[in-house]
Formats: sequence, structure tokens, C-alpha cells
Amino acid sequence: MRSPFQEQSNHTRKPPKEILDSLIAFPPNRDTLGGTSYFILRNEGNILIDCPAWDKNIQDFLENNGGVRWLFISHRGAIGKSEEIQKNFGCEIVIQEQVAYLLPESRVTAFTEKFTIDSVSQVIWTPGHSPGSSCLYHNSDGGILFTGRHLLPNREAEPVPLRTSKTFHWHRQIKSIKSLLEKFTPQTLKYICPGANTGFLRGERLIDDAYNRLRLLDLAELLTEKALF
Repeated sequence: MRSPFQEQSNHTRKPPKEILDSLIAFPPNRDTLGGTSYFILRNEGNILIDCPAWDKNIQDFLENNGGVRWLFISHRGAIGKSEEIQKNFGCEIVIQEQVAYLLPESRVTAFTEKFTIDSVSQVIWTPGHSPGSSCLYHNSDGGILFTGRHLLPNREAEPVPLRTSKTFHWHRQIKSIKSLLEKFTPQTLKYICPGANTGFLRGERLIDDAYNRLRLLDLAELLTEKALF
């Protein structure tokens, strides 16, 4: 059986927050430019999605909640202290093959287009933001998609792709969104957990009614959008 959620009693930063049953969000990590990491508690082995800030408090928190079986990296900017986390927990790092070279000293499971952890959790390649940008889908609570920086909340807390001067391939990013809309339905995609910009969610850390909000995007119009910065 998985360990029950154990809150951190001694910390120097905002504590992790349980946002759904057995799903914890960490505060933004400066090492990954404000990236948000998530932690899924499971009987089959816990999944850490992207790297939280790595210190003794976070290490103790993860240990007190059953450790880490899988560490999924959604894009190159979310690698953080992956090597240290693997050394501490002996976890498997799942990462898209175009990013795997950035962890030469780590034991990684590199995938091409998708990787199935088990019948509940699957990793999906969604290139565009970066060559190896990927999402993790967890079939629980109506379906949860952890999007890294592929989809982020805007100021209205709506899920959108964000085009910047560093975007790898904008048209491929829009195509990846279309593929997600074709893969899921309102019944299989209830939540999006973005990997950044969570301050726009006003403390919620997730986007509800995700599929219906995602399909409101005008993908054709987005193709003409210019970089914001």
C-alpha cells in the first residue's frame, strides 16, 4: 500500500500542497526557471513529474511519502537535480530520446513517441516547445494531463501554448495540441497540471474542465501568432 500523504513540518519555503487525492504540487523551483513539479502517490510506485527544488526538506518529504519509483522529465528545462534524486531513490528516469543525452551519468528510459508506465500512466511526446517536450497522462480522477511547458495557463487561467523566441517549432507545437484533442475526450481529460505559470491559477495548481477548455482554442489562428518575448 502507498504511504499516506505526510505534510512537511519543518520547511523554509512554501510546503507541498495536496491538490487532488494522492496528487501533490510543489512550489515553483528557481533551478528550473519557476517550474512546478508534481508527485503522484501510487501503490505501484510513486511518480515524480519534473524536479522540485532539491534540499533536505524535499528529500525528507519524498522519503516520508514512500520515495520515488519513476521520475518523468517533461522537457530539457525541467531536469534540475535529476541525478541527485536518482542517486537518492534509485528511481527510473523517463525522458524523450532527444533529451536523454543531457543525463549521461544517469540510468534513463528514453522513449521515441510514447512510453507506458502501466495501465494508468502513459508518457506522450508533444514536440514544439522544445524537441523533446512531452506530457504524462494519468488515468485517474477523470484524467489528468501533466503538460510541462507544452500548455500553460494564461492570465485568465486558460490552457494555451506560449510562443517565445526560444520556441523550437511553433507549427509542431500546434500540431501536438491537435493530436491531444484527437486522443482524448471530455470524459477522459478532466484536468491539466501545467509545469509553470501556476500563479495564474490563483492557488489551484490545476486547470479543471480541461478538454472542453482546450478545444476552444482556435488552432488556425494560433499558427499566425507572433512570439511574445
